[in-house]
Formats: sequence, C-alpha cells, structure tokens
Amino acid sequence: MRRGGTGLGTGKSLRILIVEDEILIALELESLLQDVGHDVVGIAASSADALRLARDLKPDLAFVDIHLADGPTGVDVARHLAARLDVAVLFMTANAKRIPEDFAGALGVIAKPYTERGVREALAYVLADRSRGAPSRAPVAFVSFAQVGCEDGSSPS
Repeated sequence: MRRGGTGLGTGKSLRILIVEDEILIALELESLLQDVGHDVVGIAASSADALRLARDLKPDLAFVDIHLADGPTGVDVARHLAARLDVAVLFMTANAKRIPEDFAGALGVIAKPYTERGVREALAYVLADRSRGAPSRAPVAFVSFAQVGCEDGSSPS
C-alpha cells in the first residue's frame, strides 16, 4: 500500500497517526478520519510518543500539530517521520509562520481551528496529488507546499 517517497498508498483506506496534545481536538479528528473510512492507528501528545508510535505502527500519513506537550517539537517530529520513516505529514497549526522554510518534509498545512470540510478537502487533495490527479488549486482551508514557496524557498505566511 506504500508509494515510494511519500508513504501514501493508492488504496482507499490510510493508516493515520494523529500527533496532537489537545485530546479533544485529537479525538474529534480521529472520529472524522474514521467516518471517512481511514484507520487511525494512534494518537500521540508528545514527540517521544509520536516517534515511538510511528516506528511501531508504521502509518501512511500523520497529522502533526507544531506545538506539542513537550514544546514546539512538531517540526522535528515531521522531519523525522518524513525522512526516516517514509510517513507523509500534514501540519495542523494556528500559526503557519512557525513552519520552517524547508517545510520539514510536510506536504501541507491545515489552519486551526479547522473544519470538517477543511480536513476532508485537504485529505482528498493530498490523496489526489499522490495519484497525480490533483486539482490545479488546493482547497481554501489547506495550503499545499508543492504550490507555495518552491521557486523562492519562502514558507507560507
């Protein structure tokens, strides 16, 4: 079910890790992802938990908050997941300016507070992009890093 370089499969159901220290947000996202047919394999509130769960559970995709229980470590988690474990990453944050210029290996960002529609559209966009059928523009609630900053190296603001 894996595709080289992204960790995303072409099948209908993805194995998803949620990296979020606010449990109500994590549970809401888990419910939404399960409702649209994906398998949430775990929820982590800290960088150590996220890395351990990712190694053990081998998710296809991770939704990663930038600020976790152990501080602003989500960027480091994303970088590790993408580079070493071949896990595709979507950031979730209220402050996109905290995303590094190299995007830490993430595919894009969903602004918090997110909506159900925003998460669904971002997930559909990423899945379509991985199968080379992506629409020309990302949904409003989602910023695809493939469309932003590639030429000049700047991050979304």
